[in-house]
Amino acid sequence: MSASARQAEHIDSHRDPPVELPPERVVVAVSKLVRRFGDVTAVNGISFEVGEGEIFGFLGPNGAGKSTTINVLCTLLRPTTGRAWVAGIDVVADPRGVRRQIGLVFQDTTLDDYLTAEENLRFHADLYGVPMQSVAERLDAVLKMVDLSDRRDHLVGTFSGGMKRRLEIARGLIHSPRVLFLDEPTVGLDPQTRAHIWEYILELRRAEATTIFMTTHSMEEAERCDRIAIIDKGDDRQGSDRDPRR
Repeated sequence: MSASARQAEHIDSHRDPPVELPPERVVVAVSKLVRRFGDVTAVNGISFEVGEGEIFGFLGPNGAGKSTTINVLCTLLRPTTGRAWVAGIDVVADPRGVRRQIGLVFQDTTLDDYLTAEENLRFHADLYGVPMQSVAERLDAVLKMVDLSDRRDHLVGTFSGGMKRRLEIARGLIHSPRVLFLDEPTVGLDPQTRAHIWEYILELRRAEATTIFMTTHSMEEAERCDRIAIIDKGDDRQGSDRDPRR
């Protein structure tokens, strides 16, 4: 999809997004979501939808509420008000059901440096109840996808930052999630490694038909998404359809 064909949605507390997807295509839906921490409002009445098989970019500056939103969608935080659904499941009513449908890659690494790449993946597969007879096949598939097959028996503590990020993406895929959430997946990486990570993300969408919801503060990364939504803490900017290059 060309950049000029992409659409951006500006999210604030006054306006719903201009793009409406057919109900059968919606895999993530957020309606008037608010999340407060005491007197601080981190997310202020946002609404948007994400379509099946999309790479959806959630773009905004640091502190805009991106990570808070992703934590609500992944059931790590409860919304103060409003509602959200992932794969048709209400994130408050059935958080365990949501967790079975998603993979999550945090900003900061959560791998065990004292285990090998394969041991990290096997541990995650066990937690998600991947059938024993399927684990070996899934391990081979996700390690090949992120180009780490030859490092499967190496301790993760010996990996570079880019290799750890690739392994975390593989870990998030081991149970074949319907939606993969990537929270600033290339933050802190050099330009070459960022380019490689994007190669793996695009291959993932092609090979697994997974919906990808990613947060970013980079306009360059937003260019690679099928659609983006812009979130900002201020309420003074009015929403509009726009090309994400602007």
